[in-house]
Amino acid sequence: MADPQLDPGALLERRAVRLNEQAGDRIAAIRRCGEVLVETGAVTQEYVAAMLERERSVSTYVGEGVAIPHGTLASKEAVRRDALAVLRFPDGVDWDGAPVTVCVAIAARGDGHIELLAALAEILLDPDKARELREATETDDVLRLLAPVREESSP
Repeated sequence: MADPQLDPGALLERRAVRLNEQAGDRIAAIRRCGEVLVETGAVTQEYVAAMLERERSVSTYVGEGVAIPHGTLASKEAVRRDALAVLRFPDGVDWDGAPVTVCVAIAARGDGHIELLAALAEILLDPDKARELREATETDDVLRLLAPVREESSP
């Protein structure tokens, strides 16, 4: 199997990790997450609107300073391939009263996102790993921390 850090078909590509982002609010943060998924070719522009629609119906904040923006079930057609994007907002973003410093954006065509969410939840349930993810300043650190997510969701 190819190295996921170098494989352009990998779930989390190096170019989808952005560690010095800024956003005035959660809507701007979600838009930025969607833009990164579009830039990497994982989704079409329509998926960004679906991510915002999802947030209006239910918050994607999951705790530990992390949000997991993703589209609605109806937006599956806008997903070209399953992918993750990790954006860090060092100054934080107010997420309906909770401070968020990391967004892990998910694009999934099928039910693959359920395994992704489960693997990510395990990382977030470990306070040390969650802190490492929030404070990561190097792409390699993010790729290492999320390796279980990338491995569990690989075919």
